[in-house]
Amino acid sequence: FTNTRWLEGSGVGINSFGFGQKIGSGVIGISATVLSFGDLPVTTVDLPEGGQGTFRPNLANIGIAYSKEFSNSIYGGLLVRVISESIANIRSQGVAFDAGIHYVTGPQDNVHFGIALKNVGPPMAFEGDGMSVQGLLVTGSDQLTLEQRSERFELPSLLNIGASYDFHFTEVHRMTLAANFTSNSFTRDQIAVGVEYAFKKMFHIRGGYLWEDGVTNEDERATVFTGPSGGISVDLPFGNEKQSAFAIDYGYRATNPFSGVHSIGLSISL
Repeated sequence: FTNTRWLEGSGVGINSFGFGQKIGSGVIGISATVLSFGDLPVTTVDLPEGGQGTFRPNLANIGIAYSKEFSNSIYGGLLVRVISESIANIRSQGVAFDAGIHYVTGPQDNVHFGIALKNVGPPMAFEGDGMSVQGLLVTGSDQLTLEQRSERFELPSLLNIGASYDFHFTEVHRMTLAANFTSNSFTRDQIAVGVEYAFKKMFHIRGGYLWEDGVTNEDERATVFTGPSGGISVDLPFGNEKQSAFAIDYGYRATNPFSGVHSIGLSISL
């Protein structure tokens, strides 16, 4: 479970839940993500300042995933998500797919390569009573209801290509260097680098930087994110032979404006 305070101060929150179960050489998983925007004022053409109450947008997706170990070094996975976006009188639904391959090599399985294609699916469109307007005929007093058709829109697909290298200094100390390239369909391409230090597989601290063209110039930056990020995780083993674990995670991404993105997660491995 993860709770994210998206752009702290904006009132937007994200709650995510996931469950995975191993089946043979594969794992099947179920996930759900719900966005909360809080109460927004109702505005119209005649009342642009509001005064007619509030409404709450709904945005959620539910996913089913399956991953499989094809060999000791090749892993693959597929995720299918159902997307739902709506307000009181307008809605849109669609489906999206994620797929990825993970390759592991090296003397200690310490070299990792991965590629993932995300959020690929057919175009979506909005529909509902909110797309209707009422008007009078020019030549009479009869009132008609006209339904406007929404333009279909493409999903913001992206491609990730990444690699990482693990340095095992001793049995209790590990450091990982990672890099990732993201090709976005509608926004600028991005390059991310990061480092993680782990102690006894129980304590993890990490930091990273996300770069895209113009990110260091406030006038040219096309994203709210300014680059730096960081996080910390604590894994607490329990049970017979300490095979199970309870983990707490915290992550932060710097933004301007707003006061960053904060994520807190809890997980249990049985």
